[in-house]
Amino acid sequence: MTKFTIHNKSTAPEASKKLLEESEKAYGMIPNLHGVMAESPEILEAYKAMNDFFSKSSLTQEEINVIWLTINVENNCHYCVPAHTAIAKSMKVADNVINALRDQKPMPNPKLEALRTFTQRLIRERGNIDATTIQAFMDAGYTKKNILEVILGYSQKIMSNYVNHIADTPIDDPFKDFEWKAKN
Repeated sequence: MTKFTIHNKSTAPEASKKLLEESEKAYGMIPNLHGVMAESPEILEAYKAMNDFFSKSSLTQEEINVIWLTINVENNCHYCVPAHTAIAKSMKVADNVINALRDQKPMPNPKLEALRTFTQRLIRERGNIDATTIQAFMDAGYTKKNILEVILGYSQKIMSNYVNHIADTPIDDPFKDFEWKAKN
């Protein structure tokens, strides 16, 4: 595996230094993912912008976290599942929702289950989702706008999931209590 540097504000390329300062201010630390992404200021900036856009979507915080964790579990991301478990907890997402997502079990309510199922199908079918799946999503109370927002969330997470796979990004200390292994 190729070794990637986990940059800090002194080792990062000049264009990444301000981005890392922003991360440190926002999170009280520079997440290892951001340190790895700092090698390319463009991906770090894009990732942060996508996070901002997705966070401003019409979805609730709980729904955003369902999408993030569904994607991270589906893509077997050793870094993002624990990180987003901690994020979901900080956003007051119920433990039964978080645990169901991590364990790949049905959601505790039908609307969240429709969201999880739609997100999984989007990934597994590479966007070639059949009309029945789309209608089930819409029947659960979601909209065409929400379909596009799920795609936005996936676009954000594909960057982090793939970077973490390639760089084997070490889990940050605050997330270690939430380590996760994919079920075979």
